[in-house]
Formats: sequence, C-alpha cells, structure tokens
Amino acid sequence: MSKLKALLVSNAGASALVLRVPLGVILAAHGSQKLFGWFGGYGLEATGQWMASVGFAPGYLMALMAGSAEFFGGLALILGLLTRPAAAVAAFTMLMAMTVHLGNGLFVSNNGYEFALILLAASLSLVFSGGGKLALDNQLAKS
Repeated sequence: MSKLKALLVSNAGASALVLRVPLGVILAAHGSQKLFGWFGGYGLEATGQWMASVGFAPGYLMALMAGSAEFFGGLALILGLLTRPAAAVAAFTMLMAMTVHLGNGLFVSNNGYEFALILLAASLSLVFSGGGKLALDNQLAKS
C-alpha cells in the first residue's frame, strides 16, 4: 500500500463523521473570525496585534497561520478531505492556543484552556482514526 493510501484509508466507520463535522464547523468558524472578521471576530490585523502581545511574533503572520489552519483545516475536516493532515495541523494549533490560557487554569469561564484542550483531543482522535467511511479521503484512496 502506498504511503498516500495509508494516510487516507480509515476503518473508523461512520463514527468519525460525528466527530469531524462539528469539530470542522467550530474550527472553520474560529478561523473565519481571525481571517475575515466574521462572526464578531477582529480580522487579521487586530488578531495579529493581539497575538504579538501574547508572544506570538510576528503577530500578523501568526494570525494568518492560525486562522488558515482553523478555517481551511475545518473545511477539510467537514469534507473528510486529507483528514489526518488537517487534524494534525489543528491539533498543533490548539496546543499553541493552550499555552496562552494555561496560566488561567482549566475553566473557560476564567479564560482557561478547557476549550482548546477538547479541540486538541478531538483533533488527535481524528489523526489516529482518519476520516472514516463517509469521507472524501476514501475517493482519493481509490484513485
């Protein structure tokens, strides 16, 4: 089996769809806040300034990278397209997000890291399981 097919093939069944779609929607929505200022977000310029203020410099580039990982990775997860790579990038992005919130404790009500932690866990789950039976990855694996 080629390395590409090994990356795409998944025996996760339909359960991966139940995880992929909501995770993808959440990531894409958050990415669109960073990139485009949609859904009450601040857009690239302001997000970049904030990212620089918390130690991610250059801020604009970091905002572009985080926003792109979330937005495009989220769309890929919804479709089940290159699920494992998209989930790996999302997991890394959430790991970086957790570093900002660690000092505030677990709870999101205190600006803690619980939201990033659950997104990290869901993303890692998809890295291991793949996109499942109902993913576009299966179409790519057949070709």
